[in-house]
Amino acid sequence: MAISLTCDGLRRRDFLRVGAIGSTLSLASYLRMAEAGEVKAGKAKACIFVNLGGGPSHMDSFDLKPNAPAEYRGTFNPIKTNVEGIEISEHLPKLATCADKFAILRGVSHTLAAHELGTIYVNSGNRPLPSLEYPSYGAVVTKELEAPKELPPFVAVPNSPQRAGFLGVQYAPLNTNATPQAGKPFTVRGVALGNGLTINEVERRQNLLQDLDKTFASVERDSQLLSGLDRFSEQAYAIITSKRAREAFDISKESPKFAEPFGSDAFGQSCLLATRLVESGVRFVSVSLGGWDTHQDNFTKLKTKQLPTLDVGLAALLNGLAAKGLLESTAVMVTGEFGRTPKINSRSAEGGRDHYPRCMFMLMAGGSVRGGQVIGESDDKATGPAHEGMSPNDVAASLYHNLGIDHTKEYHTNTGRPIMIVRDGNVIQKLFA
Repeated sequence: MAISLTCDGLRRRDFLRVGAIGSTLSLASYLRMAEAGEVKAGKAKACIFVNLGGGPSHMDSFDLKPNAPAEYRGTFNPIKTNVEGIEISEHLPKLATCADKFAILRGVSHTLAAHELGTIYVNSGNRPLPSLEYPSYGAVVTKELEAPKELPPFVAVPNSPQRAGFLGVQYAPLNTNATPQAGKPFTVRGVALGNGLTINEVERRQNLLQDLDKTFASVERDSQLLSGLDRFSEQAYAIITSKRAREAFDISKESPKFAEPFGSDAFGQSCLLATRLVESGVRFVSVSLGGWDTHQDNFTKLKTKQLPTLDVGLAALLNGLAAKGLLESTAVMVTGEFGRTPKINSRSAEGGRDHYPRCMFMLMAGGSVRGGQVIGESDDKATGPAHEGMSPNDVAASLYHNLGIDHTKEYHTNTGRPIMIVRDGNVIQKLFA
């Protein structure tokens, strides 16, 4: 699969450093560090987070300005949606037919124009600090919402910029490190059996390990550590031998009729896998679609690749969740790290758009979110909020609210310092009205 690079040379995997999990971490090690907290009351019990790496142009997708001067408005036209009064880009026709299922946030604004800083911000709802790494959404959900023991609570397809922060690596995602292919079983190293390994072979090895553990425990003065390690090894064993876990990742089990709208590309198939994972009980799934860093040839790239890919996959995700009866119990959030400059640059023949955090869009759906509405407004050239804007902090507070998690709850760092989940943010009440 191609790796999406941003203009500063960062790859998606470059974000997976402090507080993240690499592909070399074993399943048993991951589970040993991934205990969930108590269940919180709330309508949404799971979350799918769609990361649009690179920063999508708001003016060419969900916040068009057809009456702006030509050097701002670009070449795309708005089209009507199935909700009276809401228009989006002509290159998002499938999303236009299901606009009643999601809310558009316009005029979301911040000041961090660097890819990494902006990404950290929108993936946690807290402005990054040099002295503290805040946990991202998936880490908090893993801590707060109980997941079935035979399933990983946080899965990233194929990986995620989300970080565990000061909560510790035990709350980082289990990365699939690959994307599914249409019509084929999808295997994740350490979850599905491979290399000819059978369940009987796993059971034989497990019995041998148990015999060895008993031998060591009989001579070890303090067997508490061993018993603790045993508990997580047993959970890893439960996943490997669990039909529920293996089938959760197997998109070939979906009916052709259900799978067909997702298309055959990596993003659509990742969205299909996300629906299957939350249906199985996984609490947080991150899906990534990079390639939005359109400093040059903005309109060709968006028209021929980025917008059609997003349109097919995201529309199928929303419609698929609704068809399975999961939309009311699954919060969905879609965002990039910032928007793009309203004024078109001259870096290429057709022009491009540069980094622009002062004005961007985000999408919210599922749970208690009321679809079919636009919240917020940008000015006549989409250069900033027309009135009082929203920050990523406010969106974060709203996502947690949708999941029944109190965003003002305090955690403690290893130094004992109390830290709010979201330090500066207010729930956007109109989302739930």
